[in-house]
Amino acid sequence: MVPLVFVHGIRLSGAAWTEQLELLGQAAKAVDLPGHGTRRGERFTLDDAADVIAEAVDEPALVVGHSLGGYAAIAAAARYPERVAGLVVAGSTFLPGRALETPFRAAHRLLMRLPDQGERLSRWQFRSALPPKVAEAVIGGGIATEVIPDVAKAFAEFDVLAELSAYQGPTWLINGSRDHFRRHEHRFLDACADGRLVSVPKAGHYLPMVRGKEFAQLVLDAARSLSISARHAGKP
Repeated sequence: MVPLVFVHGIRLSGAAWTEQLELLGQAAKAVDLPGHGTRRGERFTLDDAADVIAEAVDEPALVVGHSLGGYAAIAAAARYPERVAGLVVAGSTFLPGRALETPFRAAHRLLMRLPDQGERLSRWQFRSALPPKVAEAVIGGGIATEVIPDVAKAFAEFDVLAELSAYQGPTWLINGSRDHFRRHEHRFLDACADGRLVSVPKAGHYLPMVRGKEFAQLVLDAARSLSISARHAGKP
């Protein structure tokens, strides 16, 4: 099977993919983006995020990104297409810009005013939204609230549709039907050179973590599709 590289959402870390790594085995790995997890303290830019993803790829891989990770995966595919056999972009089909930058900065200001910079509130949020094992993995990996301004700046300057259209490989856009980040999904689909759109009924933004087995199956289906295409093309 084609290797799998998982890319997490804002403030989280590769630990958010704990269940996926358990389900999909040795072919799968997860990265920490700049400013997150083991890279806390680094400045976040999409160029650096793309570099981190590319460095994690030993051979062309299916890159799976959720939320911020989806945008970072698109950036990596545009810059390093030879390392990306395919893309799975989950919960990342909202056009960035001020529509995202403004609420992100407002949320950051509010959290920074709290005595613990929002750590207790963030832990409560994830424990309320996620299955217990996944929530504890997320919390254990660290919640990088301080990275929000860097991400907001990166979004403000990111022409995601242009970068997505630059990637010629197969792309799966996967959204929960209740995800607020699906608003522009058809514009993203139109930008794909080889795209398909998957809507998961009654799922929200945290689909990959809340319905882990279901999401893992979607990733596995995409990986198998790539393997079949490679065999038909005569590739090893």
